[in-house]
Amino acid sequence: MSDLGAPFLVIAALFLVVIFSLCLFGVRRFQLRRALGTVDASIRLADNRWRMGVCRYQDKDLEWFRLISLSPRPRFTFRRSTLEVLGRRTPTETERPLVQPDVVIVTLRYDGKEFLMAMKFDAYAGLSSWLEAGPVIGVGTWR
Repeated sequence: MSDLGAPFLVIAALFLVVIFSLCLFGVRRFQLRRALGTVDASIRLADNRWRMGVCRYQDKDLEWFRLISLSPRPRFTFRRSTLEVLGRRTPTETERPLVQPDVVIVTLRYDGKEFLMAMKFDAYAGLSSWLEAGPVIGVGTWR
């Protein structure tokens, strides 16, 4: 019996670790989506890889969190004053399997560097409204 006991305990412990990790992912995802001003958005930077995540609007920043992560901190933070929407388009045939269905690809510029975000059209409308609603240079607190 002891010959089977040790492997069983190891497998059971690994199973519990996997279940616990999945629960932590679920709790983190619930906490991110529960807050106001969060939308699902994939991002593509200079390395040309799409990463799924969640964007959260703050007063002065747009924060992007990785979907598959346990970190409570955003992976990228974009200052509202230097973030600029350059345009939007539909996904190309090669991008379509890499992003969520029914999204638009938004081209953004931050500190002179361009990157792409894939989000639903409603989220894009919210992003452009959030950027346009900021005060103009010299009048507000963050421009």
